[in-house]
Amino acid sequence: MKFTARQPGINVNVTPTHPLKELAILAGGLLAVVVGVYLALGLAVDLIVPRISMNLEKKLAGAFIGKIVETEPVTETTRSLQTLVDNLQDRCAPLPYTITVHVKESDAVNAAALPGGHMMVFTGLLAEMASENELAFVLAHELGHYAHRDHLRGLGRSLVLMTASTVLLGADNSVNNMIGQGMVLTELSFSRKQETQADEYALETLFCHYGHVADATSFFSKIPKDGDPGRFGHYFASHPENRRRIGHLEDLARERGYPTGTPLPLPADLVSKNKSS
Repeated sequence: MKFTARQPGINVNVTPTHPLKELAILAGGLLAVVVGVYLALGLAVDLIVPRISMNLEKKLAGAFIGKIVETEPVTETTRSLQTLVDNLQDRCAPLPYTITVHVKESDAVNAAALPGGHMMVFTGLLAEMASENELAFVLAHELGHYAHRDHLRGLGRSLVLMTASTVLLGADNSVNNMIGQGMVLTELSFSRKQETQADEYALETLFCHYGHVADATSFFSKIPKDGDPGRFGHYFASHPENRRRIGHLEDLARERGYPTGTPLPLPADLVSKNKSS
């Protein structure tokens, strides 16, 4: 009998599915995994942030401010801002850690509350300040974010990843450094509720420190209705509408009986920086 070879009915090495269909299935599966991880990290933020100890937060801070501290000159401007923040903290805004002020050359009209009690103030913000009281309100607003731990929630998913890598690999690892350096100048994003609470905290701090609330709303009136979110940082992008924000603070001051008073001039070192900017 003559043997005639025949091809098998099914070739296990060749899929009967069209390659494009397989690609679509794989891409869809990968996308679903990525979305699932992203959503899981988002849920983890609210669970993890309240449980982050001050010691762990200080370890995480190294990835955010390490490069800045290494190259940052300590100027009279920095000292003057530090003195003002220290006075606000000592008298009216107690926090679990001391805030360290860093001044960064940038046109951004912004300040940022970073982990570990490191407050970044951009020179573009100082250029907009007309009085000590106005500046104190903005600084106290940042202190409010620290008081409510908004600064950790604002960093959100990146902070969750950094916390996990710190626990597994230690504080000084390449993952933390990569995430932290990429976010040093990234504006933090807060919800409108968080911003309103920080405004209220700042108003109370201003009254406690000066005995009145002069220039509590001055800064917000300078932000144009169609302002550039990049230039005005998180003070514009996700915040309540400026006139509503001003109206809320004015109503709150009336309800609490806070007088207006007379604002103090900027400290000389900050006036010098203001003019040079």
